[in-house]
Amino acid sequence: MQNDLSRLISYGEAIREALHQAMNLNDKVIIIGEGVPDPKAIFGTTEGLLDRFGSSRVFDMPLAENGMTGICIGAALGGLRPVMVHQRIDFLMLAMDQIVNNAAKWFYTFNGQASVPLVIRCIVGRGWGQGPQHSQSLQSLFAHIPGLKVILPAMGYDAKGMMNAAIADNNPVIIIEHRWLFNIQDNVPEHYYISSLEGARVIRQGNDITIAAFSYMVIEALKVAKVFANFGVSIEVLDMRVASPLDNASVLKSIRKTGLLLVLDTGWITAGLASEIVASAAENGFELLKKPPQRIGLPPHPCPTSPDLAKNYYPDSLTIMNRIFKMLDKNMESNLEEIKDLLAPNGAHDQPHINFQGPF
Repeated sequence: MQNDLSRLISYGEAIREALHQAMNLNDKVIIIGEGVPDPKAIFGTTEGLLDRFGSSRVFDMPLAENGMTGICIGAALGGLRPVMVHQRIDFLMLAMDQIVNNAAKWFYTFNGQASVPLVIRCIVGRGWGQGPQHSQSLQSLFAHIPGLKVILPAMGYDAKGMMNAAIADNNPVIIIEHRWLFNIQDNVPEHYYISSLEGARVIRQGNDITIAAFSYMVIEALKVAKVFANFGVSIEVLDMRVASPLDNASVLKSIRKTGLLLVLDTGWITAGLASEIVASAAENGFELLKKPPQRIGLPPHPCPTSPDLAKNYYPDSLTIMNRIFKMLDKNMESNLEEIKDLLAPNGAHDQPHINFQGPF
């Protein structure tokens, strides 16, 4: 028998497996969203659901985000467990009243007598000329709202386990998936399991510098850490996983060992998650820091639609490399060009995988 823990599947396959298992276990789980039954099936994550569970539990959705979110909140209050899917996080802007003033506050407003077990899946990312209104990473906006759990699984193991945990949760959870993650493989057990919806995870041990990263930036951080290890630099990588509640304690524990902190986010710096982590580190662990903590995120302007202009918009492993060089006391100038060569991106800057031929 194959070892369950050594089974490699993609991030997208892990999400699809979670949805199938959750719907098998509980007939109250329904899934609804723009493009859910389409042939491309939300990067393959909803493939086979309609055939397996039928049109009474798997629905397409009209372009009426605010109204449909209200319907899903009502369904959740009525005993169902809806999983609502948006091809882009930008579409949630059309449903902010329902999400912020109803779903997030219901449990508190009614003193725990009623809750809204609603999961909202939304996708962020880059590429193919998405432009300013279809490429935003708005996790800090939703993390600002009490009553919302906001998660950003970066690894397939967590994509499955956290999806199952979100569906089982009795209050609203927003799951933010980065489209550049869907083809990346990870060890994912076949059986049903849940991962915690709280807390960061150390996915690489190190002693010289702490990198706390969100979403796809975890992949870039691991790439950098592996290359720098060849030159005697030990980087600890934390997959932050959760935007709310934010796990500042794990960051403090890591910088107690390394003394240096670099935070990577897929969103903007101003009032963002990276800013919050840096503020907490300065407030609660100032004496632990050898140098000022650093942040990397998007520049403070909308994303250009032109692929040529967008090429320098998104930070990558070379951006991280340059910042680490400034933070370390070690003289590594003689290794600069070699490290650059090892970290140079492969393939098109706006296409994460050869099979990706368009925004959906």
